[in-house]
Amino acid sequence: MQHTRTWSDVYGSALALFEGRAGGHAWLVAAPPSLAGGLAGELAGVDGKGRVTLVVHEGLTPLLAALREADPRGVIVVAPSALSGGPAISVPERVVNDAGGVEYREGGEFPAWTGADDVGGPAGGCAAASAAAQAGAAVVVVGPENVAEALSAWMDRTPHGR
Repeated sequence: MQHTRTWSDVYGSALALFEGRAGGHAWLVAAPPSLAGGLAGELAGVDGKGRVTLVVHEGLTPLLAALREADPRGVIVVAPSALSGGPAISVPERVVNDAGGVEYREGGEFPAWTGADDVGGPAGGCAAASAAAQAGAAVVVVGPENVAEALSAWMDRTPHGR
C-alpha cells in the first residue's frame, strides 16, 4: 500500500492514509506512540485493495473519533502482544487539556470484546480494543511486528478484500 497523506486531528493525534488498489475496504490501525515506530513500513509492505488509516493516539477519544471518520470494516489495535479477547474495562474519567489545543473529557465504561481473528495470545485487558468494540467495530489485537500479517489475513478472508 502506498502512503498518500499525513495529518493531525483536533486531539493532536497523528494520522496517515495508505491506499492500495482500487476497490476493497477501509481498515483502521490504532497504535499508541510507543509502538508506532515501524508501522508505516509494515503497512507499506501490504499488497491489497482499499485503504488503511493509521491513527497514533493517546487515550480513547481520538481513537473513537478516527473510528467514526474512517468507518472501517475492521480495526487492528497495536499492543505489546497479541490478545484473543478481553474483559470490560473502566477508564477513569479525566479532562485532557494539553493535546492539540482542545480540552475534552475522556473515560467511561467499555465492554468485553472477542477478537475477530484467531491471532493467538491470551485474553487480557485492552482499553483501545474495548472502545472499538463499543463503537461496533470488529477488532484484532496484535503486536507491532504482526500488523502487516494480521491485515493481510483479514483481507484474504474478506470478500473483495485483496
